[in-house]
Amino acid sequence: MKKFVLTAAAAAVTLSLGLGTAHAAEAIKAPSKSWSFSGVFGTYDQAQLQRGYQVYKEVCSSCHGMDLIAFRNLADLGYNEDELKALAAEYEVTDGPDDDGEMFDRTARLSDYFPSPFPNAKAAAASNGGAIPPDLSLVAKARVGGPDYLYALLTGYEEDVSADVLQSIYETETHKREVQYAADLEAYSVKKAKYDEAVKTDSSLKEPKMPEDPGPVESVEDLGLPDTSSFNAYFPGYGIAMAAPLADESVEYSDGTPATLSNHAADVSAFMMWAAEPSMDQRKQMGIKVILFLLVFTGILYAAKRKCWSDVH
Repeated sequence: MKKFVLTAAAAAVTLSLGLGTAHAAEAIKAPSKSWSFSGVFGTYDQAQLQRGYQVYKEVCSSCHGMDLIAFRNLADLGYNEDELKALAAEYEVTDGPDDDGEMFDRTARLSDYFPSPFPNAKAAAASNGGAIPPDLSLVAKARVGGPDYLYALLTGYEEDVSADVLQSIYETETHKREVQYAADLEAYSVKKAKYDEAVKTDSSLKEPKMPEDPGPVESVEDLGLPDTSSFNAYFPGYGIAMAAPLADESVEYSDGTPATLSNHAADVSAFMMWAAEPSMDQRKQMGIKVILFLLVFTGILYAAKRKCWSDVH
């Protein structure tokens, strides 16, 4: 009778939760944001890119490199040659060997790429609790959602997200736990039935342990994140090794743009998109020209066809 009750309970819970299993497995999706470079006719906003570079330089560059971007590439952001040289002069790069076979440090030139803040991966991990900060050159193209995901990530820490987002996560994770508990309970009932039968002939067998109900998720603490991680609503697993890097007034803009967390996150996300695809504006312009050419060429071909076959038609 006990076996029947356990099996029936597990089956009932599994049936009641099964319809939502696919939904529960989905991660919180980063909300879409309007960008100046979105769409076929979208272009980069140079002022925003300059602000984004400022955020990267003053905040992100202490941990993250951009080894695919050279200082001369910043000309796309609207800087002139003198400004670029001044920006490059703020960095030192390792060069060599010299005539004595030794490596040496020198002031960066326009042809140099952004130097990494760490000499190697092990040094980076040692300085960041075992986590290696990713290079940001292509991160906007390497993550699903691109700049939307980056913006959401930078504004997705516990103190920054809305109560509705947190509640959605709690409900999703509670649902996952209920589904898993139902599966564990059903597996236990099968093991218990086998044990009840086998123990009749072998009293030394160890009785299987009934799974514990994990209970609902009602707070960030209930998620069971490692002590070394910070909660982030949009990071897979919700635990990210990077503490919140931005806040209001993290960077003071010289153009008068309000120094809010939202602006900081949007500007640096746009800059990361440019770093991942600096030729996007030219690509879009060329695409539009090609389409216009094809439309005109199609019209010419149609007119030529009508002229050549006018006697038949």
